[in-house]
Amino acid sequence: MPRSENKTVPTKASVARFLSTVQPASKAGDAKVLDALFRETTGFEPFMWGPSIIGYGRYHYRYKSGREGDFLATGFSPRKAALSIYIMPGYADFGDILSRLGKHKLGKSCLYVNKLADIDPDVLSELIRAGLADLERLWPVHPA
Repeated sequence: MPRSENKTVPTKASVARFLSTVQPASKAGDAKVLDALFRETTGFEPFMWGPSIIGYGRYHYRYKSGREGDFLATGFSPRKAALSIYIMPGYADFGDILSRLGKHKLGKSCLYVNKLADIDPDVLSELIRAGLADLERLWPVHPA
């Protein structure tokens, strides 16, 4: 079976050290709040994936094509333009939750939020739990 390498892989970099480098200060504050929310919601310790994604849990996928690999189960990245929140494998069935979340934009498996004040953190926790449950139906999720 083919196994191609993902560009985004776990690293041994320190999550705390990464969080201390986030700029501007308002984005750093939101990132620290998100880290606490993800830890509490998932029960997982975070790991850095690539240079700027904080991931919680991991899963191993194998597609019908034979491609397989490992990826973060959920997480976020405090990007310059917006906070990118990753719910794998996507948002197809979460319209009811998203309608209550607050101001956001969607990508395929990514939610973009300008600042945490724009969304309801309890609804985000609900979305994270729903995303993990959806992912678990496809592939087992592990702490890391």
